[in-house]
Amino acid sequence: MIRLGCTIVLLAGLVVGVANQLAAQEQEQERKVTRRDLPAAVAKTVDAQSHGATIRGYSEEKENGQTLYEVELRVNGHTRDVLIDANGAVVEVEEEVDLAALPAAVRDALNAGAGSGKIGVVESVTKGGQIVAYEAHVTTNGKKSEVKVGPDGKPLQGEP
Repeated sequence: MIRLGCTIVLLAGLVVGVANQLAAQEQEQERKVTRRDLPAAVAKTVDAQSHGATIRGYSEEKENGQTLYEVELRVNGHTRDVLIDANGAVVEVEEEVDLAALPAAVRDALNAGAGSGKIGVVESVTKGGQIVAYEAHVTTNGKKSEVKVGPDGKPLQGEP
């Protein structure tokens, strides 16, 4: 009887854990949208941010209960993704950069973090008008990963 009770408690805990995991994943999923789906304030910011660029697409996502919109741009041959809140404020900009053009400390840290992997796209991450991180997309033995470092070249974990 005690064993059955413990099993039920363990299963209940497992179900709650899985439900929480699924809710968290659902909350952070993004979906493609069209320009007409954007709130007016977001569309106005898109117009300002996309001047001289080609718009590749739009998406809507939920992060920590907040609805955000992303516009994917192509500017002078490289990518630039702008994350905008529902009020039209720019939250974050990820822009493709040339690895060779980065400060030596950043370049060295990204290369060290990649190890034997091959670095593909490198992006700067800007928040509040300041670069807060650099992200390198790395492929090692067919597996994709990401290396993040701060503007000083120090490794970062999680979101910058």
